[in-house]
Amino acid sequence: MHTMRSTAIVAIATSLILSAAVCAYAQVRPGEVINQSNENQVANLLSPGNYLLVQRGMTMTIVPSQKLDWPPPYRSATEKYQSQVSLGADGSLQNYVAGLPFPLLDPNDPAIAEKIMYNFSYRPQYNDDIDLRYPEIASYGANSTGSPLGFFTVGHFAIYNNVGRIEVPPIPTDPDALNSGIRYRFGFYPFISPASLTGMGLLRYRYIDPNKPDDTFLYDRQSKRVRRESASFLTDALSAVPGFKQGITMPYVNNIDPDSYFGFSGKTTDYNYRFLGERQMLAVVDAVNSPEISCSTDGGRSICPEDWEMRNIYVIEADTKKTNETIPKRILYIDTEGWFITASDQYDRNGALWKTIATFNTYRDRAVPGARVAIYPYRRMFQLGLVDYDVQHNVSSVIFMPGQHTEDRECWYIDMGVTTNAMLTTMSMKNAGH
Repeated sequence: MHTMRSTAIVAIATSLILSAAVCAYAQVRPGEVINQSNENQVANLLSPGNYLLVQRGMTMTIVPSQKLDWPPPYRSATEKYQSQVSLGADGSLQNYVAGLPFPLLDPNDPAIAEKIMYNFSYRPQYNDDIDLRYPEIASYGANSTGSPLGFFTVGHFAIYNNVGRIEVPPIPTDPDALNSGIRYRFGFYPFISPASLTGMGLLRYRYIDPNKPDDTFLYDRQSKRVRRESASFLTDALSAVPGFKQGITMPYVNNIDPDSYFGFSGKTTDYNYRFLGERQMLAVVDAVNSPEISCSTDGGRSICPEDWEMRNIYVIEADTKKTNETIPKRILYIDTEGWFITASDQYDRNGALWKTIATFNTYRDRAVPGARVAIYPYRRMFQLGLVDYDVQHNVSSVIFMPGQHTEDRECWYIDMGVTTNAMLTTMSMKNAGH
């Protein structure tokens, strides 16, 4: 009975989404190319920040919408565990095991914003482990003509989840979760270029306890020491971080902060959320280019051309609970099928739009056409690129995943047991940086 009711709700919601999509497509049609000459057609279909990208030269190709299916193991875990999940009085997640915490949402629920954010946090993308090899972060200046000021290239962009595991044993929880209290470990190391940063790295630990702040560690190759950083630095760009800053010259200055990886990586309980509604908006969910292409029509400051399609999007305002945060307010745009962030607008302490993020995702059985190992038995979602654009100063950082110049033609290793807890320790980071 419960399954029949859930199916009926999903069918009704899908019908409403498709009806709304028809109305939205009255403004744009599949096959159209959007550029500065007809930008007004997408003014109401993008976030304010993403719309500025088009006004400043990014081109878009409109394509038909498609359905995104979750990986079968993730769907099974959702069906098995969803009924026991709830929110505590303090807003913390209770009795979560695996899958999507809240597959059925009521727009009139006072806690809908928090539930959406937990769905995003446990989204159907990287549930056991990931190792993205050799991503590149390119920096583009205000007067860019297509060539980046410089690149960061990193060996590993890796995560190991102790909680919510669905494919690689131990399932569904790694015993380390009980011993360490860590929900997941994240590693971003070793830096390969520029030469001034070679060997440096970053680790971040997210804890199960909602009241325990993330632990962050940096390896400084010059001192050959690992040091702990306060969680507050995670909204600062790497170019502002002590240790990294001393090795970064102006050509390598970047915008991207660790809390903006994947569109948003902040600790869920560090923010107050407000549900701003559902909208039909354009987003990239089935990108055609891998590696992604630097945009030739805006000096390389974004990614284009790419395929944009109409999506049903949840809009969430996230306001930090901390004082003196570098980015006190974010507006997050979350795909209601894939549960990834499609865009994020970030506001400064004066309330002015400061930066905008656009993510470039795809849906396929491998991240790159040349893959021979990282091939999956079903289509799944990957993020191939992210643009972090400072709209006040007209400069940007672009993350290419995979990098444009990497020789690794596998790139994304997802839920394959490639990453382990042992790989994401301070000693491993230090050894990799030597």
